[in-house]
Amino acid sequence: MATYAIGDIQGCFTSLTALLKRVAFDPSHDRLWLVGDLVNRGPDSLQTLRFVRDLGTAAVTVLGNHDIYLLMVAYGSVRSRGKDDTIQSVLDAPDREELLGWLRTRPLMHVENGFAMVHAGLLPGWTVPQARALAREVEGALAGPYHVDLLNHMWGSEPAAWRDDLQDYERMRVIVNAMTRMRFCTPDGVMDFKVKGEVSKAPKGYIPWFEAPGRKSVDTPVVFGHWSALGLRIESNLLALDSGCLWGRELTAVRLEDRKVFQVACPGLTHGKLKPS
Repeated sequence: MATYAIGDIQGCFTSLTALLKRVAFDPSHDRLWLVGDLVNRGPDSLQTLRFVRDLGTAAVTVLGNHDIYLLMVAYGSVRSRGKDDTIQSVLDAPDREELLGWLRTRPLMHVENGFAMVHAGLLPGWTVPQARALAREVEGALAGPYHVDLLNHMWGSEPAAWRDDLQDYERMRVIVNAMTRMRFCTPDGVMDFKVKGEVSKAPKGYIPWFEAPGRKSVDTPVVFGHWSALGLRIESNLLALDSGCLWGRELTAVRLEDRKVFQVACPGLTHGKLKPS
């Protein structure tokens, strides 16, 4: 049995199948850990979503910002951005409601066998058990009967920092933004959502979330994606797996048992459109 953690797929289904062939993935005894952003901007969002759902317990995926965006568009919380989106196939699918219902019951964070997985990151003041408990608050609301109300209040970047006394939608917004959107924060956990580039482009006073001094999750290896400009980065307590498949680089898998890296080349974007895959 092997566990393969895989970076952001974003609808690049052909690259995913090539990578699974490369590692000889067998769902009868292997498992996949997917860092989120299953959908959007790549050519095969619907096929990717169906495939991962149909793997059942052989795959665990956490929610990424593009996955949440799909839910927000589907339930009328925001309008589609249009030109960059490739989620219409999901919205038009005959099994749309089943897929959306499955997606909104995925976790924000997964903790198992000494690893923690989240799409973007963890605020420096959160321990892993605390972060997992906070994630469950959002997961319960998103899976419940009032999920549309939550999605209607999800958009926005404020508050930009965690406080224990936050309540209701502001509380959940900070949790979701940290776990699905954050790249940079101040040492005391104030998030920035404007800068998406390399570490060298950090705003003044901000650092990558995982470099915050005294980060309380430092003793647990965190598996994450979201940051294609950061690229593949493997450290003792960090596995950053978004290696830019969407942009013509690679889709990456790391076997968690021995941290062996597997990659396949990806077609990427051409003139704003993805090459046929």
